[in-house]
Amino acid sequence: MMTVNEVSKLTGVSIRALHHYDKIGLLRPSDISQSGYRLYDDQALERLQQILLFRELEFSLKDIGRILDSDSFDQNAALTQQIELLTLKKEHLENLIIFARGLKMKGVDHMDFTAFDTKKIDEYTARAKEQWGNSDAYKEFEQKTTNRSIEEENLIAQGLMTIFVEFGDIMDSEPTSEKVQSQVKKLQDYITQNYYNCTKEILAGLGEMYGSGGEFTENINREAGDGCAEFVSAAIADYCSR
Repeated sequence: MMTVNEVSKLTGVSIRALHHYDKIGLLRPSDISQSGYRLYDDQALERLQQILLFRELEFSLKDIGRILDSDSFDQNAALTQQIELLTLKKEHLENLIIFARGLKMKGVDHMDFTAFDTKKIDEYTARAKEQWGNSDAYKEFEQKTTNRSIEEENLIAQGLMTIFVEFGDIMDSEPTSEKVQSQVKKLQDYITQNYYNCTKEILAGLGEMYGSGGEFTENINREAGDGCAEFVSAAIADYCSR
């Protein structure tokens, strides 16, 4: 058995995130010590690995719970997909390294952008999501993003991050305030316009993911200020409960 602190150190998942996973029923501790500490056995750690696997595919925590608790969940198939996705990412990074070394040695002698092409990764991720998610939102996402150029995707991603930066500018307000709730509505509308119909159910899942301590949390906090991701998560939770 491992304590929540030991699990956090082993996996890199924050204690806050582990507490949140317990709260929403995604990863329950195997036992509680006499002192009240959460304890995790090997089976719980295996489930945590599966959670992190689907987080890499950018599933919401709610969808991950639904997938893992489904009778049709096939761990071997999921691991095969993860290996393929990581291999594609490895190839992409290797191409970027070669490109950067070439720039360092020779400078820019032609306009070559192939090293920045993530189309194979994006397509594979979309296929995996379609298989596991099988939802209208993922189908709509695929339809809206299929013909976008890398430049268009980057601009849309920058627009999304700008909204989080705007959240960072109003963190002195309560998450329940009208100003902050209006910003949540702006976020919801932006996602609907550029990705898929962002219902309150979907938005609630995104909010959980933003504040759960993973890559999304780190990216938002890095661009918008420490604590912004958690602030947005709390604001979304209030918005979706109305």
